[in-house]
Amino acid sequence: MALDNPLVVTAGEPAGIGPELCTALAESRFASDVVVIGDARQLDPRLQVIDLPFPADIVAGRPDSANAATLLNGLRLAVDGCLHGRYSGLVTAPLAKSVIADSGVDFTGHTEFLAGLTKSPLPVMLLVAGDLRVALASTHMPLREVADYISAERLEAVIEILHHDLKSRFGIDTPEIVVCGLNPHAGEAGHLGHEDAEIITPAIDSMKSRGIRVRGPVPADTAFTPAAGHKDAVLAMYHDQGLPVLKYAGFGHAVNVTLGLPIVRTSVDHGTAFDIAGKDIADPGSLLAAVELAYDMVQT
Repeated sequence: MALDNPLVVTAGEPAGIGPELCTALAESRFASDVVVIGDARQLDPRLQVIDLPFPADIVAGRPDSANAATLLNGLRLAVDGCLHGRYSGLVTAPLAKSVIADSGVDFTGHTEFLAGLTKSPLPVMLLVAGDLRVALASTHMPLREVADYISAERLEAVIEILHHDLKSRFGIDTPEIVVCGLNPHAGEAGHLGHEDAEIITPAIDSMKSRGIRVRGPVPADTAFTPAAGHKDAVLAMYHDQGLPVLKYAGFGHAVNVTLGLPIVRTSVDHGTAFDIAGKDIADPGSLLAAVELAYDMVQT
């Protein structure tokens, strides 16, 4: 079923694999339901394209920070279109954070940038691979800072957003969430850290009192096993606690979703792959999965 308004796809870093991945969209069942924002010189002429030419020469595998402003303008254009109903949702191909930062912009990733554009105080990163959904209580920050960043109030807010969007975006009537502990063995009764007992457990108890189905803190080394029981999402405390499991389960076909925004946003689960850019060997599986999930989400 065709969408009333198309999805908008940003083609991403021009020196990476994003633009060539978009060729697969022209050959997919979603071709008539997407509009691609990027440099038309790089994109399949069969696609509907909003042309944003890059000022610096495009060389595969050799990014130029002079193109960063145009990349960010493309994101602004896409978000504005979503907010004003011209597009049903947003799908993003990969950017290189360091290239944009080298241009002088304080940029830590799509998630945080989109939250700023939509004035969303707490974006939540969710990775999806089939029935496995892994959300993050913290995103792109040094591991040294994670323990100080996590608070009971923040965890409650993250769980509330995760619960809400599992219902509204994924159509799960009564979601069940498993929450990982921060420390090994979820703190081992305080012998391996106090955060699990003093921060995570009170947050979970508070959400239970509000009728949300949430369990934990569960040691992260068992949270993804059958022993943890049925769950609709796992909430990991930091990036590299949850994502290695998710990417092992579905790398190349997993999808990054930003919850807590007023728009639907999905993305690929990989980076710019400068080493293979321009060789036409990149697997479009994750981009196609991201478009398919966004297509389903906007109709939920």
